[in-house]
Amino acid sequence: MKIKTVKGTNDYLPKEAALRDYLQNTILNTYINNGFEHITTPAIEDAENLDKSEGGENLNLIFKILKRGDKLERAIEEKKYDELSDMGLRYDLTLPLSRYYANNKANLVLPVKTIQIDRVYRAERPQKGRLREFVQCDIDILGSESSSCETELIYTTAKALLAININEFRIKINDRRILNSVLLHMGFEKDDLMGVCIIFDKMDKIGKDGVMSELAEKGYESGVLDRFSEFVNEEHLDLLSIRSYIAEEDEVYIDRIEKIISESEKLAAGRYEIVFDISLVRGQGYYTGTIFEVESLRFKGAIAGGGRYDNLIGKFTGENIPAVGFSIGFERIFSILSEQGYMPSSMRKKVAVFYSGDEYVNAAAKADELRKEYDVNMIERPKKLGKYLNRLEEQDYYGYMVYGETEDIKYLSV
Repeated sequence: MKIKTVKGTNDYLPKEAALRDYLQNTILNTYINNGFEHITTPAIEDAENLDKSEGGENLNLIFKILKRGDKLERAIEEKKYDELSDMGLRYDLTLPLSRYYANNKANLVLPVKTIQIDRVYRAERPQKGRLREFVQCDIDILGSESSSCETELIYTTAKALLAININEFRIKINDRRILNSVLLHMGFEKDDLMGVCIIFDKMDKIGKDGVMSELAEKGYESGVLDRFSEFVNEEHLDLLSIRSYIAEEDEVYIDRIEKIISESEKLAAGRYEIVFDISLVRGQGYYTGTIFEVESLRFKGAIAGGGRYDNLIGKFTGENIPAVGFSIGFERIFSILSEQGYMPSSMRKKVAVFYSGDEYVNAAAKADELRKEYDVNMIERPKKLGKYLNRLEEQDYYGYMVYGETEDIKYLSV
């Protein structure tokens, strides 16, 4: 039997699990305090739902679950290899939320503000920062087209990050409709937009030259590429300069972004930045409008992201239900804080109460007194107490008491 975890998954020791619990609970309580409600959905979804979810490259990373018994044998015998699977593990929490709304809408009142903090699965090639099983922390607002939803999600997500000691970050914002209008204005065809956006999204990784090189390989007309090159080489692509690149009827989307940024800056009160970034795309195909991403300034890289997905719920219900969400990348944040040795002062300290075999009941009463201030572990006194205390130090215990010998806690050097 193998004792190692499957590649791309992790075991977590008590100290690590305690930090993960603290972070998730702090995020959850922040979300609840801001009017969102916690729901849960199954990790398993129907294969057809996953395949039709417009999840971009994530559709190639779905863990598929084989049919069982006669159904599987029949599919193999008939060589219907594309019908071997009928279920799969969710790759994010947005598709399950859309199905959840369709299934439970009779019991929901719009707008719906939901929280999901749960595990998702992607068949990634395991490496640092890329796991096959990981946690996402999502908040979503369903049933409203108002730009206030974006502002509320940005503000609430920022509050959650500040609450867990992630302080130096900027929030980038764009709108898929603005970017699409720019690309159409330059001469790209409508069918080309998604492919061009995916390449453009790599700007921060491969630079302007890399983007232009990849586009040239796709065989786009030289005149179109020249106009795009001129565009990306502009020194300052702000919302004002973007207006000259889009159709007049699309300027309403710029007005919307300006409103979101203005409101968000007032709420930020200088604690973090909100900036427009025309190169922000986000990989999921289901995004229809506003998109946003949180970039850590201290540790570099994205730590949260999301956007508006107004058409996804309609795939289940046949009706137009606007929706927008923001997701914190929990594993990235856990990794950052864990490497820093971060241990929040608000976490309760752990102490041990040692007792002899016949003293358990009386020692338990003493332990309950201590539990008003500490988390207390009762342990039958070992023969070599000194050696055992060394192990407790390694597990970040704050102190200990030997029942019957002293009424005071003796502090360990942690």
